[in-house]
Amino acid sequence: MSYMEQSLSLFEYNNRIKRLLYNEQVQACWVTAETSDLRVSRGHCYLELIQKNETGATVARLGSVIWGSTFVRLDAKFAGVTGSHLASGMKVMVMVNANFHEQYGLKAVINDIYPEFTLGDMARIRQEIVARLTREGIVNMNRELPWGLAPQRIAIISARGAAGYGDFMNHLHHNPYGLKFYTCLFEAAMQGTSTVASVIAALDRIAAVEDMFDCVVIIRGGGTTSDLNWFDNYDLGANIAQFPLPVITGIGHDRDVTIPDMVSKLYVKTPTAAADFLVQCGTAQLERINTLAIGVVDMAREMVAHSREQLAYYGNYLPMTAMKIVETSALRLNAMAQTIPLVGKSRIEGEHNRLGHMSQVVNNAVARAMERERMRLEALTDKVQLLSPQNTLNRGYSLTTLNGHVVTSARQLKPGDALVTRLKDGSVKSVVN
Repeated sequence: MSYMEQSLSLFEYNNRIKRLLYNEQVQACWVTAETSDLRVSRGHCYLELIQKNETGATVARLGSVIWGSTFVRLDAKFAGVTGSHLASGMKVMVMVNANFHEQYGLKAVINDIYPEFTLGDMARIRQEIVARLTREGIVNMNRELPWGLAPQRIAIISARGAAGYGDFMNHLHHNPYGLKFYTCLFEAAMQGTSTVASVIAALDRIAAVEDMFDCVVIIRGGGTTSDLNWFDNYDLGANIAQFPLPVITGIGHDRDVTIPDMVSKLYVKTPTAAADFLVQCGTAQLERINTLAIGVVDMAREMVAHSREQLAYYGNYLPMTAMKIVETSALRLNAMAQTIPLVGKSRIEGEHNRLGHMSQVVNNAVARAMERERMRLEALTDKVQLLSPQNTLNRGYSLTTLNGHVVTSARQLKPGDALVTRLKDGSVKSVVN
């Protein structure tokens, strides 16, 4: 038999699956699972049921639906017990019927729910992480950092090809106000098992050059809720909470809140919302600068007008003031001219008397000085005469010379030297033996 004869059409193959499915005992079963990607459209609730292993990886997934009339009843039943409506990230126990359609594939139809199974594992883990960060006192650290006046140097953590990154860059750099922003992408995996390690590594690279940036933006854009579960991690939350720069997160949709959103300085719904916030910061400072500029111009105009008024006043006042000063000065000059002869005569007489007195003082001082010097000269004369060589010879001393030099020690002499000895009344020559 040829391959063509053995082959089935896809419709026939799907029919076989359908028959096998309905033969198995899988109808009307209670199933425990976690809700993901829950959305309501035209009254019907569409969601995925997922199961994770101990590491947090999704090991099972099943598309499901709660038809409109059933959804109204089950949502009210669930909210009445738990206090909240059905949403993604809840651990639920539901009654499902497997439904396989040749065209639309396998889908589980949910017919009942057990509300007491309450919140799911995802919400519980998130609550435990937040509680741990709160106990350690770090949950609010990034939130308490101050914003710069106009953050313009932006470090971005995202996947380069992500649509959210493209939206953010386009919205930021093509803002209608012409504001300039300086951005640098630190690439990271934004889904899968490497998400946490990759984002933390990007944060470490930014921290090494933190002085170059004003804030950090972590953006991802769209995606399923189950993909966003990778962000609900304690290590990632602790790193963001303690990061030295303000962090803006925009990694999900309106309905998705992750651990990074809970500890960051600012949580926005989308990457474009993050760009809008940064643009608004810039425009706020532009408005402030414009307001200050208008104030400076108004103040300058007011000062010029006031100065012109003062100048006009001084222009009228100065001639009169100058005339009054000239008249006053003329009167003073006349009065001084009349007093100059009297004052001059008085000063001359006073200086003449002072000069006569000083002349007498000088004469007396000179006479006293000459007398002191005369007496000093007489005393020196007496001393010189007393110490003269002749007076010494007259007192019985003699003076011996060798070759015209006075001999003061016997060590100066040697045999044969011719000496001359002077006495009071003559001289004697001798030879040393």
